[in-house]
Amino acid sequence: MAKLLTLFTLLPKAHQITLSLLVILTTFILMFPSEDAQASKQTQLMSQSTEQPDIEINKRYAIPLAFRTPTAPNNNDNIDAEKSDELLSKDDSDNTISGETADDEAFAQHLSMLQTSSSDIDGMINDIDQQVANQKAKLKQEVANDDNSVEYYEVVKGDTLGGLFSRAGLSAKDVYDITQLPLAKKNLLKIMPGEEIAISKNAQGELQELTYRMDKVSTLVISHHNEQYKETVNTKEIENRTSFITANIKSNFWNAAADAGLSGNHIMELANIFGWDVDFALDIRKGDHFSLLFEQEYADGQFLRNGNILAAEFFNQGERYTAVRYTDGEYYSEDGSSMRKAFLRSPVDFKYVSSNFNPRRLHPVTGQIKAHRGVDYVAAIGTPIKAAGKGKVVEAGYNQFNGNYVFIKHNETYTTKYLHLTKRKVNRGETVKQGQIIGTLGKTGRVTGAHLHYEFIVNGVHRNPRTIDLPKSMPIDRKEKNKFTALSKQLMAQLKSNQQQQLASN
Repeated sequence: MAKLLTLFTLLPKAHQITLSLLVILTTFILMFPSEDAQASKQTQLMSQSTEQPDIEINKRYAIPLAFRTPTAPNNNDNIDAEKSDELLSKDDSDNTISGETADDEAFAQHLSMLQTSSSDIDGMINDIDQQVANQKAKLKQEVANDDNSVEYYEVVKGDTLGGLFSRAGLSAKDVYDITQLPLAKKNLLKIMPGEEIAISKNAQGELQELTYRMDKVSTLVISHHNEQYKETVNTKEIENRTSFITANIKSNFWNAAADAGLSGNHIMELANIFGWDVDFALDIRKGDHFSLLFEQEYADGQFLRNGNILAAEFFNQGERYTAVRYTDGEYYSEDGSSMRKAFLRSPVDFKYVSSNFNPRRLHPVTGQIKAHRGVDYVAAIGTPIKAAGKGKVVEAGYNQFNGNYVFIKHNETYTTKYLHLTKRKVNRGETVKQGQIIGTLGKTGRVTGAHLHYEFIVNGVHRNPRTIDLPKSMPIDRKEKNKFTALSKQLMAQLKSNQQQQLASN
């Protein structure tokens, strides 16, 4: 009996409920009254409820099981008693035989439901044994998984992979074996403070798995199996979402963009996109405003980083400028004109202009009237200086007046000059690209303070770099015009829709 109870507790809950219902049903059927008792009881009820003069006391009669309440006899019935008794006896006899046949069939059906062959019982026991074995195996696997516990080790200042492994209870051989793997050697030998390494060991304390997050998307996994190490990289799927930002300028461009939620990199990128048309140090006015669509990358629902600016619109002193990024990575106005000019409007990110282009300026050092043939941009010492356009370095040196200087010849028409640098980053004869860093701002030579003196020369004549019309680059290629137009319409419509929603919400 104890074994049966143990076997019952091991069954799944659904099987326990089914078996309990089967036992209850069997008990109920066994306790049901027999056929004889039913017939006898119904005979008594019949004799009590119906008076018939032809029925003799103490004489047993066969009464149909499917008894129906009879109709009271008609006093005007002319059928003689003997014929009536004969008919009643015949009818009762027929009904009794029919009733016994129906009960026998029902009883046989109940028996077939309750009777189970020994082979079926053996099959049920085998099924139960199999379920018990599966549960034991599952429990054993869970215990085994618990044995492979995972511990996390943070890299501290001055830590090495060997030191971290020592804290984890691993050997120098483990370090050596793992660093023979290409990706492990490249990444784990350059671990930095604050990073984390997860180490999983088995019950014997042997390394089973190591995981190291290389970046926000990729995780290095090193597994140990059959005395061999194997490395794989798990990469999260990146989802690109499009975000929208708009802002009105109250004081300056940077503060307005930052207050609207734009990152520092995007602020600089937006300034570079419109930098050929807008002087962000001198041309910005209160009431200017801008909007942009840009990408943001997510992995598993978590923000990773900002992506490219897709489209932008900038209003400066009543003038509207647009920019759309095409598949070649370049920006064009919404009609396909190139945003990039042959020259940057200003070659440095400056705070203010200390001295404008002036043919009759009074020199601050000599006190004499001398033409100031360039623009002085004030910024912190060390601020990068960029080449205004593509060209060749024709001069790079130092003298007592110019300090460190660089001259770039762009073609037979244009030349630019950069004076008073702290350091030069290029040498004479080198070819430079537009935007390439050629030096850093300083105060070398004859100056009163740190600044960049920038000159713009056209056909040998000095011109004001802040007001001259800059030559433009080539527009979108004819072959790409239709594709670009479709993309431009889509992005600018999306930009306008977001602007309207933002306006409505305010």
